[in-house]
Amino acid sequence: MVLHLNSNSLYSTFGVDSFHTLDDAINNMAPSMVEYYLSDLSDGNDDAYLNKRNIQNSINIGEYSIYLDYDDEVYLEIEDTKNEDEYETGSLW
Repeated sequence: MVLHLNSNSLYSTFGVDSFHTLDDAINNMAPSMVEYYLSDLSDGNDDAYLNKRNIQNSINIGEYSIYLDYDDEVYLEIEDTKNEDEYETGSLW
């Protein structure tokens, strides 16, 4: 799932002023806090289209990826880690 984020909200959440300083801020935080903030930012956003050929910079944090494109738009990609086969059990017959 890819979401379009408001860059000002993202930067103010992490206390930075640009995408380039965001990486340092994320690296100095506990991973659970970063994931909490990113999941909070993703609430209420609709799916968006991201042209991956237009990516200028990216940051990867577990199942989350943050992308900055050449138009200075910020996107959050959440990797779907649920595997349908993971919860199924084999038949005994």
